[in-house]
Amino acid sequence: CRRNCRGNPNCLVGIGEHVWLGEIDENSFHNIDDPNCERRKKNAFVGLTNLGATCYVNTFLQMWFLNLELRQALYLCPSTCSEYSAGEGIPKDKDYEPQTICEHLQYLFALLQNSKRRYIDPSGFVKALGLDTGQQQDAQEFSKLFMSLLEDTLSKQKNPDVRNIVQKQFCGEYAYVTVCNQCGRESKLVSKFYELELNIQGHKQLTDCITEFLKEEKLEGDNRYFCETCQSKQNATRKIRLLSLPCTLNLQLMRFVFDRQTGHKKKLNTYIGFSELLDMEPFMEQKNGVYVYELSAVLIHRGVSAYSGHYIAHVKDPQTGEWYKFNDEDIEKMEGKKLQLGIEEDLAEPSKSQTRKPKCGKGTHCSRNAYMLVYRLQTREKSLTIEVPAFLQELVERDNCKFEEWCNEMAEMRKQSVARGKIKHEEVKELYKRLPAEAGSPYDFISLEWLQKWLDESTPPKPIDNTACLCSHGKLHPDKISIMKRISEYVADFFYRRYGGGPRLNVKALCKDCVVERCRILRLKNQLNEDYKTVTNLLKITVKGNDGFWVGKASLRSWRQLALEQLNEQDEDAEHSNGKMNGNAQNKDESNEEKREEEEELNFNEDIVCPHGDLCISENERRVVSKEAWEKLKQYFPKAPEFPNNKECCSQCKILEREGEENEALHKMMASEQKTSLQNLFHDKCRPCLGSWPQETDELYIVSQFFVEEWRKFVRRPTRCSPVSSVGNSALLCPHGGLMFTYASMTKEDSKLIALIWPSEWERIQKLFVVDHVIKITRMQAAGADPESTLYVSEPQLCPECREGLLCQQQRDLREYTQATIYIHKVVDNKKVMKDAAPELNVSSSEAEEEREENKPEGEQDPDFNQTNGGAKRQKISHQSYIAYQKQGIRRSTRHRKVRGEKALLVSANQTLKELKIQIMHAFSVAPFDQNLSIDGKILSDDTATLGSLGVIPESVILLKADEPIADYAAMDDVMQGEREGLGFGEGALPL
Repeated sequence: CRRNCRGNPNCLVGIGEHVWLGEIDENSFHNIDDPNCERRKKNAFVGLTNLGATCYVNTFLQMWFLNLELRQALYLCPSTCSEYSAGEGIPKDKDYEPQTICEHLQYLFALLQNSKRRYIDPSGFVKALGLDTGQQQDAQEFSKLFMSLLEDTLSKQKNPDVRNIVQKQFCGEYAYVTVCNQCGRESKLVSKFYELELNIQGHKQLTDCITEFLKEEKLEGDNRYFCETCQSKQNATRKIRLLSLPCTLNLQLMRFVFDRQTGHKKKLNTYIGFSELLDMEPFMEQKNGVYVYELSAVLIHRGVSAYSGHYIAHVKDPQTGEWYKFNDEDIEKMEGKKLQLGIEEDLAEPSKSQTRKPKCGKGTHCSRNAYMLVYRLQTREKSLTIEVPAFLQELVERDNCKFEEWCNEMAEMRKQSVARGKIKHEEVKELYKRLPAEAGSPYDFISLEWLQKWLDESTPPKPIDNTACLCSHGKLHPDKISIMKRISEYVADFFYRRYGGGPRLNVKALCKDCVVERCRILRLKNQLNEDYKTVTNLLKITVKGNDGFWVGKASLRSWRQLALEQLNEQDEDAEHSNGKMNGNAQNKDESNEEKREEEEELNFNEDIVCPHGDLCISENERRVVSKEAWEKLKQYFPKAPEFPNNKECCSQCKILEREGEENEALHKMMASEQKTSLQNLFHDKCRPCLGSWPQETDELYIVSQFFVEEWRKFVRRPTRCSPVSSVGNSALLCPHGGLMFTYASMTKEDSKLIALIWPSEWERIQKLFVVDHVIKITRMQAAGADPESTLYVSEPQLCPECREGLLCQQQRDLREYTQATIYIHKVVDNKKVMKDAAPELNVSSSEAEEEREENKPEGEQDPDFNQTNGGAKRQKISHQSYIAYQKQGIRRSTRHRKVRGEKALLVSANQTLKELKIQIMHAFSVAPFDQNLSIDGKILSDDTATLGSLGVIPESVILLKADEPIADYAAMDDVMQGEREGLGFGEGALPL
């Protein structure tokens, strides 16, 4: 065979034997890489592991490492290690743990200099800074923050060469110079810089970017300058003058800018040309110095997006002048001591609109991915020779010893794997020849899966397990022959002796009982169509006398489908009869539970079984079939309930049927009497209203609106709804028995929760229902007195404390919401406009869903209000029960109707205003700093305040007025720096 025949137990081809037949290379006996591949090559640099999204950190570390002055200064920093300071050396059983950022850099640089590894792990340094290894940060922002941190750390050192190294290497000075056009007065503000941030939009050359950085700016109109000499605002000019430059000049190319249309940062993929030699003298205020710089590093960001991509660095070795490309663990030396950007200039997502790469002359380069250029002051001084301090060298040697131990361990493991592989090779070659069972010879069945694992070189075989192939009788299942292979007894003896396991399945292992059962099921399946025709003809014969049997009409309509499904289930049960072969026992239990649920609906003839297990009383659901038809059906459904033609119906069902008819009649009569007696309660128009007190009475009674709604349901549909037996007024009272409403609130916001009753009607209610608490409102008015002086007294009286608590709880609910809907409406010139902006984010539920919720029957879900036949049951009296009643018993929508063009957002009370502005930015394409928000005439300005503290409640409408856009992208990017996530160093960063 060309491949294995899975259904044929005698086919032993293609089960993995080809790997072992013939000569085999020793390397195939193991999956362990050569440890020498992890060894540092001669005269090569050491790489850094990417911990997830830390490639931007690795590029800066390699660039700073090759700054020899910075490396030497860091080596001069004294160690805080107490053992080394005391001259005792570092204990061998104790791992070195750097305590400061300086010590982390020291240790990293020492490893980069003298480690034997091809790459090292910077996780200690990254963890000390508190950086998220899974989130890519802003590389330029990281450089600024880390340099500031390093400068502050080194400023505490006593050695001036260490203390001032950051200023000497990276710090320059420029001045903001403003000149008054009227009097010529010149004001100068001197400032330090560690890098120059150059705008690249609209430019092609680096020198053009520097020229724009230093260009003169006119201050006119509203932007005029207040001159101290003239003592008034005057037209003026402002520009930047370079006063001094550092040894290492960092030029940040501002490739990442804020896009107002999308509200996100974007990358400018435009080419910028730069030379290997940069003469800064034309840009300096004083021309008498040496300002020729040579290119020493180019930092590259590959990718079209500002939020993703990969960072690599091209750095020149200051000692040899050779260029290297640092790409995390991989370091590549450039040919001919030349910078070669190469494929770094290919975008990840090429487009038709890409510009062609300009031609570059000798000594110049062009890049659309470079975001930082580093120049070093040209000097004829000989490069420094940096020696690693003794204690750091001791740590490096210790790490190198660990690496050598690991290499030796891996080599030994490879050697052992090869030895085991050779033994296995000889074993397989010998046994595979004798694996097939010859005709007439004893044989065993063994799992194909185990045989494949035995022939798999990567996994050592486990003991033989044949339990998955057993039936419920403990023998070989006939359906499992297809996944077994028949092998000779000689090889089987070797397998069980060498690997163990079982049970052994020899020639007598096949289960005869399962074979017989499978044949019976197959015969029934083949016979089903013929029997269906026979039963159909028998059902046409009218049964006379008492020889027939009752069968459900639904069962008769679907009996063939039921029989087929039952046979298939029996087939599956026979196939999966052994629990061990089903794998997960929990999944089996779940499938059995599903089967039981299906059987409750599908079992034959159970559609005429009453709840008491007897014959149902409805003759419309069943019919009589002949004895011959019943016997045919019994072949397929031997466990079906059997009811002869003379069988009496269930006596209990008959009694219940009579009682049900009597109860329906009683409920109808009760509903009719109550409706006639309580006409005013049934019709809202006939009920009194507190807003206009009726003149004919000074007393009115109160019941809950929930009771009224439940009673109306019963009166309208007495046969479907349970009668109401009690008036549960405790829901309107507090735990102390006091009323929860004032007269004023009952005329306004709480009027939906109560129903007013006439005194005459109240007397009838007390006769018809059990009343737990009487609530009465009395009007007190002296004869001839002013109507405004009328007093309204409730009985029981109002409970002030609980009323106040209820109001406070309602206010808290408004201030402690989560995922509530508010609406943002944009205004222009104080007029609401409907604008189709960006797609809506987090939009609230549809209007149709709101209407469905409003129309839901009132009070159906109230767990506390209990209306039963068994008399009045006093519900739990608590403050919370009233709130539950108010929320569930009465469903009245007070939602804001969202108009077209308005944006609905989902917010939480603990969300800050700043976070809301970010949502608004996505919805309306308006940057956060251009948003002016107000609610009910109150300006919202505190970005750190929460929405709850600002009075923003669910269904609020916030007005948005947007400022006019500004054109200065660089200024916008500075403002948006505060919006970036993850800037700076996270929690857990080491203190300065």
